[in-house]
Amino acid sequence: MLLIKRFKEKNKDLFEYLESQEVHPHDHFLENTVLRLLPKSVTPNKISIFRIIATPFVFMLILLGYYNIGVIAFILVAFTDAMDGSLARTKNKITRFGMLIDPLADKLLIGSMVLLLVFKYLDFWLGIAVLGMEIVFISTAYIARVKFKTVRMANLWGKIKMFLQVLAICTVLIALVFDNPFLLNIASVILGLSVGFALVSLFRHGI
Repeated sequence: MLLIKRFKEKNKDLFEYLESQEVHPHDHFLENTVLRLLPKSVTPNKISIFRIIATPFVFMLILLGYYNIGVIAFILVAFTDAMDGSLARTKNKITRFGMLIDPLADKLLIGSMVLLLVFKYLDFWLGIAVLGMEIVFISTAYIARVKFKTVRMANLWGKIKMFLQVLAICTVLIALVFDNPFLLNIASVILGLSVGFALVSLFRHGI
């Protein structure tokens, strides 16, 4: 057991890569439902690029106060994060470019929503914490890529963090649609939890 533990510690990138390739139950569900509707020409990287292109449109909808449409658009765009990952794993289309562009697309989407919603409707320091963690993620991933020639894969804690961030932003938008301040308190709690999971994710990466 000790030898296995030492081997895992010395080959952390290998085990993270193998974990990123593991097909999860929700991958099979998406493969047999939503992903079946996609043309064969659609690749995981194209979905990630679509998320980057769509983010400014979601931003403008919410900025202009179209919260009803904005919340639907945000959910659809955020859902593409699950789609590209599941498509890559189930079709064995995981690429180094995809492992770089996918988290970048996520951070652009979440970061823009934090700037637009969290600072205005929740808490300034909570927004700073969320953006600060995302900057740390980007910086450490860049260092790993340039200095150690490795691409950092998302771990379970990072995926939970992303889910909580999406849930929190959806809660804020729903609160604005129905003019319900109580939901803003719930969103703050959810977003605070996401910061906690972000910290765990960083430490699990060895930071």
